[in-house]
Formats: sequence, C-alpha cells, structure tokens
Amino acid sequence: MMKAFFALLAICWSFYTATAQNISGTWSGELNTGVMKLGFVLHIDNDSTCRAVSPDQGNKEVAGQVAYLSADSILVKIPSLVVLYGARLVNDELRGTFVQGLSALPLTLKRGQLLRQRPQNPQPPFPYHTEDVTFINEQTGATLAGTLACPNEAKTVLLMVTGSGRQNRDEEIMGHKPFAVIADYLARHGIATLRYDDRGEGQSVGGEIKNATTKDLAQDAQAGIRWLRQSGRFSKVGILGHSEGGMIAFMLGAQDEVDFIVSLAGPGVQGDTLLLAQNKAIDAESSKYLTIAQIRANVARQKSPWLDFFIDYNPQPDIARIACPVMALNGSKDSQVVASQNLPAIRRSLPDNKQHLIKEYPELNHLFQHATTGLPAEYGDIEETFSPEVLQEMVTWIQQIK
Repeated sequence: MMKAFFALLAICWSFYTATAQNISGTWSGELNTGVMKLGFVLHIDNDSTCRAVSPDQGNKEVAGQVAYLSADSILVKIPSLVVLYGARLVNDELRGTFVQGLSALPLTLKRGQLLRQRPQNPQPPFPYHTEDVTFINEQTGATLAGTLACPNEAKTVLLMVTGSGRQNRDEEIMGHKPFAVIADYLARHGIATLRYDDRGEGQSVGGEIKNATTKDLAQDAQAGIRWLRQSGRFSKVGILGHSEGGMIAFMLGAQDEVDFIVSLAGPGVQGDTLLLAQNKAIDAESSKYLTIAQIRANVARQKSPWLDFFIDYNPQPDIARIACPVMALNGSKDSQVVASQNLPAIRRSLPDNKQHLIKEYPELNHLFQHATTGLPAEYGDIEETFSPEVLQEMVTWIQQIK
C-alpha cells in the first residue's frame, strides 16, 4: 500500500498549478476490480469539494474533498471510503489511480454521466396497482418497507427475498433492478408481489444489522409472509428468493409458512462446500489447491457472524421437510451458486411432488442473464436484466399450482 501511495504522491508532485476550468464537471468510468467492473462517477463541484457515486452500488452520493486541482491534474480524497484518486487530463480523459486500502487500481474517467442500457427496467404508467407498505418483525423490532404490486383481483402473491448483502427492494446491482423486472412481469400476468428493502437498507429501519445472520433475516421474511396472510387479500402466499433468498425460502418452506416456493439460484449444499466451488468457478487457477479447511480458516479470521452461520448451515434437512411445490432454477453459467452442484442436491433432498420443477437453464449466469463467461465481471456489461424465458416459465408454473 505504501508503495502505491508514494507513487500517487509522485504523480501529484508532477502537477503544475493553473486554473481549474478544464476539469470541473462530471466524469465517469468503470473500475475493474478483477472480480467485477464497478461504475464510478465523480462530480467535481469546485476547487475544494466533490461528490462520488457508484451506480452499481446503490447510487448513493458520498462527499469528497479536492486536495489538489489544476488545469490538467486532480487529487481527490473520499474520507468515508478511505479512497484517494489522483489523475491527469490526457486527451480529454482523466487517467489515474484509484487507491483504497491495499488496492491500487487504474481508473480512467470520461466526461459526462455513466450511461447504462437497461431496456427491461419497468417504466410507468403501470397497468396494475402499487402501494408502499411496511411490516414489522416483532422479535427484533425491525420495520421493513416495501412495494406491493397488485393487479386487480389477484389471488396469488409472492414475497420476494433478495440475495446476500444489504440490498434494496429492487435487488439493485450494476444498474440492474431484477426484482422490479420480475414483479412487473408477474403483475402483468395477474400475480401480485411484495418486495422490500433489506434490514438497514433503503426505508427499512431497526433490528440488529451488523451481527445479523441468514436465520435472523429469515425472521424478517416470515414477518412479511404473515403480514400478507393477515391482509386477507390472497388465497395463495408463496415466496420467491434469489441466492441467499432461496435459502431463506427453503427455511420457511420447512416451517410450512408458504404455499409454494420459487428458488432462483438457491443453495442446496452446505456453505463451506458452496464457497469452495464458487472460488474455483470464479478463479480456477488460483483456487486449484484450495480446500474446505482453508475456506473455514479464512472465514474464521473475518469474525463475521453472517459468514460463520453461512458456512455451517446445510439446507438439505430443511429442504427434506418441505411439503409445498418447489420451483428451483439455476443457470448453467452461474459461478456463484454452481448449478451442477446445487440443483442435484435440491432434487435429492426434496420429498416427491409431481408439481416440483427443478431446472437448469443453458447460458444463464447467477443473475439469470444470458452470459458469455458467467463471471461477476460481466454483470454490468450485459444489457439484459433477467431472462424472458425464465419469466415466462415462472408465470406458467405459478398459474398451474393447485
């Protein structure tokens, strides 16, 4: 880190003083972390203040400081993120280095906003009713805020549960809003949904956040299911979970809380086994000799209650207790929840039911986008948010549930 920091200072010392008129304004680009590409937008307001935002990480502006600014050079500090960005203006581009913690990465910014093509994002007016609602997890005091999308006379509703990490009700990632896309499609086909901001995210408040585990978050989902039942508006209440949300769906299914389950890339094996396969799928060369013991040692060093629970939790006993119909889907190019490992485990664990649908879709990644490599680095570059054929098959399956 010190080598990168002094290199950055050397760049700064080479700057010459001049007016700042050529650099002020909005600049944007993509930061390649090696695992994924993250959009980065820098608003240079004047010679002392700036604002930074990542459209791929919640689109929240963070205040920054302009430590140096000239006609062709800049040094920006973002204290809350422990970030330094130093760059020089070359051919109307800011070419520089983004330093955070132990990482020093090249980052080139161009003038203007970062434009993402997301053709599936729903646009009003909508041919169905939406309303903002809240429900409370009485055990923890968490108040969850969400959106109920409800077509006229809908009798079937799904609670939508996001994947790991704090996410908003649209499960927004890399400029994509997969839950908004799914909810819109289902509503246009007569199926209601309730999607909500995760605990501590968006408009949801209260409850333990730092030390919350998947089991704790399952209580939030349980509160949402019970709120939907108590509303008296629906005859069938199901759950749709993505990734960790699929794990939560299995937990609640084992408790007979729901009438049916849609699991999108939900885990079917124990967390340590899943993480080993994930590491090898994302970076086969560096993970060639990685073992479960090493995975567990790495997790122990992080002292994270969420990770501690995750690596020890085996979903198979819960899956074996599920009596309701289950639709479990994965993409063949999913590098985070590997389909060839997890779908067979789900199929083996589930009790027999003619209404179950366990399916692997070719060419789809963890977000159910048509992908080339399936690696997280692709997510933001793909314009498609969610596979149309999966949307159609979900509607067909939900409508035939007895």
